[in-house]
Amino acid sequence: MEPRAGARAGAAHLEFAGLQKTYATRDGTVHALDGVAFRVRKGEFVSIVGPSGCGKSTLLKIILGVVGYTGGEVRLAGKLVKGPQLGAGMVFQSAALPPWRRVLDNVLLPIEVLGLPRRDYLETARGLLAMVGLTGFERKLPHELSGGMQQRVSICRALIHDPDLLLMDEPFGALDALTREVMQSELLRIWAETHKTVLFVTHSIDEAVLLSDRVIVMSARPGKVVEDLEVDLPRPRGAEARSLPRFQDYAQRLRRLLGVAN
Repeated sequence: MEPRAGARAGAAHLEFAGLQKTYATRDGTVHALDGVAFRVRKGEFVSIVGPSGCGKSTLLKIILGVVGYTGGEVRLAGKLVKGPQLGAGMVFQSAALPPWRRVLDNVLLPIEVLGLPRRDYLETARGLLAMVGLTGFERKLPHELSGGMQQRVSICRALIHDPDLLLMDEPFGALDALTREVMQSELLRIWAETHKTVLFVTHSIDEAVLLSDRVIVMSARPGKVVEDLEVDLPRPRGAEARSLPRFQDYAQRLRRLLGVAN
């Protein structure tokens, strides 16, 4: 199967134009992002890789509207980002599920925060849990779930208000290798079913190639885009894609760009 049409064409869903971000610290000014510019099309899966401290997580927080920027522009669905965005959902490296809230209550947490009627979203929450294979776990507490199951709940929580954009900040980084592979497959399935636009931060080069339509490579701080690599591999993709020569070519190119090639 060829890559989805939405990954090849269409209007920009998310757009950065000359984005700048500086922080004032006790030791002076830190220049975190420098002229970041790229677009993400609607329904596209785009990963961001780069050295630690290059501003990848800061970029996601700017999109979410919880961190401001000091220059340039960020537009989501054509509108300038100036504050918190209901059109985006966030998944962090840690599932960060309040331990006293049961699974269904954790999924519904954003609805309560937004002041929306909980009863209107119960069916949606149960449907999301069914989609990730957690039917029957609605009354479980987080400590009764494995790490992978907790991240599934976190993904449901990010999707409960039906955002068009899913932001993911190293969501599988804390998982063991086997669970990580399972979650990668799960995420690709969820993406195919929901047609969300995904911006995915990772330190794993192989993960970026496996999941993505494109990979944005950022430089060391101040972070800037040094490469926008299109991954032209057929979908659907599974773990077997790693054995393809073209997969290895993409991975090696990214390693060279990041200075980690053998």
